[in-house]
Amino acid sequence: MPSAKPDWSALDDGEHLVDVAFVPDGGRLRLTRSGEDFSILLDHHELMSTDLSSSERALAGHACARLAGRAGVQMLIGGYGMGFTLRAALAALAADAEVTVAEIVPKIIEWARGPMRAVTAGCLDDPRVLLIEDDVGMLIEAASGGYDCILLDVDNGPEGLTRRCNDWLYSAAGLAAARNALRPEGLLAIWSATHDDRFAGRLARSGFSVSVIEADLDAHWLPEDDVPAHVIMLAHKLR
Repeated sequence: MPSAKPDWSALDDGEHLVDVAFVPDGGRLRLTRSGEDFSILLDHHELMSTDLSSSERALAGHACARLAGRAGVQMLIGGYGMGFTLRAALAALAADAEVTVAEIVPKIIEWARGPMRAVTAGCLDDPRVLLIEDDVGMLIEAASGGYDCILLDVDNGPEGLTRRCNDWLYSAAGLAAARNALRPEGLLAIWSATHDDRFAGRLARSGFSVSVIEADLDAHWLPEDDVPAHVIMLAHKLR
């Protein structure tokens, strides 16, 4: 079994391997299940899990709150993951919104429609959703004033974890492309596992007004010192 390979971290007791996927030009993903809970692991890192999802929902919630009152919102979400951000966005956005989801790993969508279909809850079939199985960076580069909001949750923060070429997204060139892809007063929101003051400064130098929000977490079973300080970086495009 792939999970028995010596360079893969061992699974916890009660956790079993559901499937394996490979990120283009990146690492290996494992979908695991323990009871009713799922996790997606990148080699030795847990990227996401169904029992720790409030910060992913907060990514959409804080963004949508700042888009309130706009008609025909055009949103781009980089990374489907387990769909928590997408479902939160759909719950908050009006019927005239359009949400483009870029997911580069086809198996992520297979898992969403297969073993995780109860979690997915039909969100990919919402008529407001356009699913594109490609690199979110390609969509950002191709757009010019096309989006009111871009949400990025493709790594564990502003560096290329899932694939090294994602570093471009967080570089000065990538942020310039994101700014160009946004409409006036558009919003770029980035999920991060930790605070990153250096990246916040880069956002500010790239023509954004920046605020950093520490997300509420649902890890009440963990000791207080072990609860991660996930953050949402909100960057408003300056005129």
